[in-house]
Amino acid sequence: MTRAVLIVEDDADQNEMLAQLLLRRGFSVVQTYTGNEGVTKAREQPPDLLLLDLMLPDIDGFEVCESLRSHRETNLIPIVMATALAESNHRLRGFRVGANCYVIKPYTMEQIYDAVESALAWKQKMIQGRVQGEFSFELASETTYLIEVNNLLSQLLLITPLDEKSAGQLCRALLEMGQNAIEWGNRNQVDKLVKITYRLHPDRVELAIRDQGGGFDPKRLPHAAQENDPIMHLNIREVLGLREGGFGLLIGRGLVDELRHNETGNEVTLIKHFPPGRLAKVQQTN
Repeated sequence: MTRAVLIVEDDADQNEMLAQLLLRRGFSVVQTYTGNEGVTKAREQPPDLLLLDLMLPDIDGFEVCESLRSHRETNLIPIVMATALAESNHRLRGFRVGANCYVIKPYTMEQIYDAVESALAWKQKMIQGRVQGEFSFELASETTYLIEVNNLLSQLLLITPLDEKSAGQLCRALLEMGQNAIEWGNRNQVDKLVKITYRLHPDRVELAIRDQGGGFDPKRLPHAAQENDPIMHLNIREVLGLREGGFGLLIGRGLVDELRHNETGNEVTLIKHFPPGRLAKVQQTN
């Protein structure tokens, strides 16, 4: 069966050159010239591969990649970014929004072919379920880094048995608890790290968030909302001179199936169970 490639590149000459390279490898080719057109085509008929420029006349390639990675129907499209943006921060951002490979212009034919094969191999591994059962991220105590990690995890959750609503709830809970770790655990000290661990089990997925603070007793938080009286804490926060808020734990509990703290109180684990009859394939790592 002929594999389909979608090219999103606004430069007509570059677009045609990529098309000819892929035609030589037996792909069928769809050529588009704007980001929005590329997103529309990918959603209408998900291709086997996407070649994506970053500097486009409407939305940029980062937005295209992030948009496709955030939906289950397009989440597994292998994406190769081919761009003139050579700076390391652009490359890093490309991988953070979900690109599989990053090729810098002017590229060679071999570089394109190598990137294509690597991206296609990634999809095959995902389909076969050969994804690690556990891995971790460590990030500085800044909200921007937390959002980037959350975006990566949201893509990964879409290939678990969770539906989109449940995956979205888990990611929202991660943002709430991650912000608590930054603000209360690490006291907004950028040099202190927040560790986020993803664990995939046959019947559930877990996200653990650990800060480097001294911990707390979750049962004794007068400045945080409680289930029996969710607004009582607002007066206490006013007396203490704290900003409005304190709803993070309450919101987090409402978004997941289980929320657990370690004994120290500097780690919280968010748990979502898979629907009955839908189990995950987990690769056991040594």
